[in-house]
Amino acid sequence: MVSQKVGAWIARLGWVWVDGQIAQISRRPGASTVFLTLRDPSADLSLTVTTNRDVLDAGAPELSEGARVVLHAKPEFYAARGTLSLRADEIRQVGLGELLARLEKLKKLLAAEGLFDRARKRRPPFLPGRIGLITGRASAAERDVLTNARRRWPAVEFRTINVAVQGPSAVPDIVGALKVLDADPTVDVIIIARGGGGIEDLLPFSDEALCRAVFACRTPVVSAIGHETDTPLLDYVADVRASTPTDAAKRIVPDLAEEVRLIGQARSRLERAVRNLVDREQHRLDLLRSRPVLARPQVMVDQRATDVTALRDRAGRCLDHRLGAAGDDLRHTLARLRALSPAATLDRGYAIVQRGDGHVVRAASEVAKGDPLRVRLAEGELTATVDG
Repeated sequence: MVSQKVGAWIARLGWVWVDGQIAQISRRPGASTVFLTLRDPSADLSLTVTTNRDVLDAGAPELSEGARVVLHAKPEFYAARGTLSLRADEIRQVGLGELLARLEKLKKLLAAEGLFDRARKRRPPFLPGRIGLITGRASAAERDVLTNARRRWPAVEFRTINVAVQGPSAVPDIVGALKVLDADPTVDVIIIARGGGGIEDLLPFSDEALCRAVFACRTPVVSAIGHETDTPLLDYVADVRASTPTDAAKRIVPDLAEEVRLIGQARSRLERAVRNLVDREQHRLDLLRSRPVLARPQVMVDQRATDVTALRDRAGRCLDHRLGAAGDDLRHTLARLRALSPAATLDRGYAIVQRGDGHVVRAASEVAKGDPLRVRLAEGELTATVDG
């Protein structure tokens, strides 16, 4: 029952491209069907493949056992035996050139999407509180990173996650470890390290899923894969590319001895700068103190006191002159006012005659017989009545 359901599910699968190594080729004389054993060298797994003789012979160069191939096939499940096989309609021999071409195509795709953009790359902290390390268990890469980092800064802390660094489980293992370390708030930077190897050994580090996982990380990622000449796609996506695991330790962890030396140099420069500043200001003070005006300051005070006295006397004379001139002007003005004043005219015997309504009488025709009049003299007033 289970095998039938599995068979029905597999029967619904479409055609797929499968990469592997031909372990065995079985040809039967006169038969049009050829049986192949396809092996995954990194996982030690094998699978039976059936194909037409013409499909096999169409390969150029001629396919042989041990050849690396990519075949277009459809999965088939035999319920009676519970086995899975592939039926291929196209087989291509994979050489290094084709593998590199596939990587180059993926590289261009990721670059076009901005995964290699330098503007988004982050600088790791100068002194990370904790470093995440993803590498193979008990590997030379792990030893190189830890040894060199602790030699440079003995107090450095690591959180190490060991993973498969080649084979089918490498990519999911590395991606899973990456997510764990990226979610750890104590991890300031993540190093992905592996020793050298062939192009096929380093293929997991050019995997599209891994590249996208690194791009999505919030924590800075350092790629330390292989030797200096090895350049997987991870190097382009990572925030920092280290040529070797040892180089990664040098790039991420400062050298304590070197930092102490630099601090000593900076302190010496600061001391010299302060000493030079003090000496310069002391020299300026000495120059000021040597001036005559500062050697005998009372001379300047006496000179200024003489100037102040002269200015005060001059101001006093100027004020007296102005006050005298103003007094003369005032007396002349008062004299003119007195000469023009009506009171002065009255003093000479004249009088001002007004009718009862206050109108000043200037002619006899302005009054009539019997009108009351008021006569204003220099001293006092009189009342009168017009008789005729």
